[in-house]
Amino acid sequence: MKKPSFLERITGSIKLETQDDGFSDQQLEEDIHESPAEWHDTEDPEDGELPVDMYQTRDSIVIRALVAGVSPDDLNISITRDMVTLKGIREEVQEAPDEDYYHRELFWGSFSRSIVLPEEIVIDEAEAREKHGMLEIILPKLDKGRSARLSVKSHHPSK
Repeated sequence: MKKPSFLERITGSIKLETQDDGFSDQQLEEDIHESPAEWHDTEDPEDGELPVDMYQTRDSIVIRALVAGVSPDDLNISITRDMVTLKGIREEVQEAPDEDYYHRELFWGSFSRSIVLPEEIVIDEAEAREKHGMLEIILPKLDKGRSARLSVKSHHPSK
């Protein structure tokens, strides 16, 4: 039997407790932590984990996630200088009774994702936009090489 994919493990489409494929829970957990960045933390174990892409441009870090079916009002994005947390809820509109479904693979309910950023960002200049179900968050990188001349003001009373 083949090793479950990373997507199968994070979406819960397989059971991790009793696998007869020779892979232990500890091995699966270690494999999950081998992702390129530390993206695996969710805020609540009941939440689904939102898959994301993260890349950099010369001036920014960009995070993209599919949020089709989620109202922008139902998205909560919190940002610190080194982390972004996305939370939301995708409400299910059930078109047929459970017994009439052949497949049920879409995720419904609440989701969250905490993403550790590879470098510090300028929080006040961050932008988020959604188009056709794709959320894009643009996080300008902190320019640590930037400097400014500071003038000293005197508070001596004038005579």
